[in-house]
Amino acid sequence: MREPGTHHARHNDESDSAAPPVLAGVVWITATRLRWKDRVQSSHMPTLKLTNEIIAAAIDGYEAQKIHIDGKIAALRAMLPGGSPEAAAPEAPTRKRKISAAARRRMATAQKKRWAAIKGVADAEPSAPKETPKPKRRISKEGMARIVAATKKRWAAVRAAKAQQQKDAATKTAKKKAVKKPAASPAVAQAAG
Repeated sequence: MREPGTHHARHNDESDSAAPPVLAGVVWITATRLRWKDRVQSSHMPTLKLTNEIIAAAIDGYEAQKIHIDGKIAALRAMLPGGSPEAAAPEAPTRKRKISAAARRRMATAQKKRWAAIKGVADAEPSAPKETPKPKRRISKEGMARIVAATKKRWAAVRAAKAQQQKDAATKTAKKKAVKKPAASPAVAQAAG
C-alpha cells in the first residue's frame, strides 16, 4: 500500500486497470497505470486536404468576420468624444432594391446570351421576343351609362318583387284574422249554449 498523498502512475505494461482508491485526508485518489508509449500516438485527428474550394470558403468567412469587426470598431469610435458619425454609417442595414420587370427581362436575356457563348451554341440570340401585349381596353362613357341604367333597372325589379311579397304576406295575415273573429263572437257562443 502506498503512502497517502502520492499519486504517481506506474510505468509497467501489465494492465490498464485502476488500482484501488487510497484515502489521503478527505480526498480519494485513484491511481491508474498508463502506457506512456501509447500516449504519444494518441493523435487520431484526420488531416484535412486543403482544396481551392475550402480555401476560398475560408477567405469568404474571414472577410465576413472582418466586415463585422470593422462595423463594431466604427460604432465604438463613434461613441468616443469627438468620434466621427460617418464611421458608424457602414453598420446601417441596406435595403434591397426592387428591380422592374423590364430590367429583369433584360438581365435574363443577357444571361442567356452569356451562357450560349460559353456553351458554344451558334445562335447566341434567344428565340423571337414575345409580342408586346395589347393595350388594356377601356370602356366608353356611353357604355358605362348603359351598364349603370341596366343595374338600376335590375335592382328596381328586385325591390318591387320584395314589396309585392310583403304585400301578399300582409293580406294573408289579414284574411286569417278575419276568419278567426267570427268564430269567437258572443252570438255564436249563446247559440251553442
